[in-house]
Amino acid sequence: MTSDHIDRVRTDIAHNARVWNYWLGGKDNYPVDRAVGDRVTALHPGIGEVARADRAFLRRTVTYLAAEAGIRQFLDIGTGLPTADNTHEVAQRVAPDARIVYVDNDPIVLTHARALLTGSPEGATEYVDADAHRPEEILAAVEPTLDLARPVAVMMLGILNFVLDTGEARRIVRTLMDAVPSGSHLVLTHPTTDPALGGEGNVEAMAFWNANATPPITARTREEFGSFLVGLEVLEPGVVSCASWRPDRGQGAPVPQFGAVARKP
Repeated sequence: MTSDHIDRVRTDIAHNARVWNYWLGGKDNYPVDRAVGDRVTALHPGIGEVARADRAFLRRTVTYLAAEAGIRQFLDIGTGLPTADNTHEVAQRVAPDARIVYVDNDPIVLTHARALLTGSPEGATEYVDADAHRPEEILAAVEPTLDLARPVAVMMLGILNFVLDTGEARRIVRTLMDAVPSGSHLVLTHPTTDPALGGEGNVEAMAFWNANATPPITARTREEFGSFLVGLEVLEPGVVSCASWRPDRGQGAPVPQFGAVARKP
């Protein structure tokens, strides 16, 4: 870890990757992260369930893409801290030759990159320190681990909510999907305040977050979320709570986090 990355680690303000890790039961967090995480939970008691549902969605979608859609390349942007069932672990259980590139610009995630890089010998796992706001730099960095002439699953779980301008978020998605061929897939999750999914709790919780933690976050409507999928074939069951996307038997109730998988025609 370079001195530059050490300088970027802030232990005096809560950070999303560490708070999310706390909600998932991890240990890679500081007292400030736990304090903010507990306060957000008090405002939005279901937030821990959102984190777990988002993670379960990742497992189900990656399993589908590797086992049924035949995808062998995954670009996971906004990786977060390693936890159970990381993308490469799920994909390589199904297809040992799967190739995964993780992208994040959080220095805490960077310190754990070595754990992310322990993939199967038949496949490949790489980590890129890059900002989701600069998709062109991401695309330049993923080769040769990924072959952008072959289908890629672009994973953006809980990351576009940190791109506050919706037009900019659309540009990021378009840039990434324009660079990959037909048969590629886009996998998204995103928080919402939609009352149909119990999202009212997000309003006060997000306001508290933006005043006390980093990076700032925004919720989006179903229509705004759907705008990221324009031009793609949205797979069944469409735009739903991530907990409701092809759920396992006994899956819990919907959470205020949209999820969708779409294919580039």
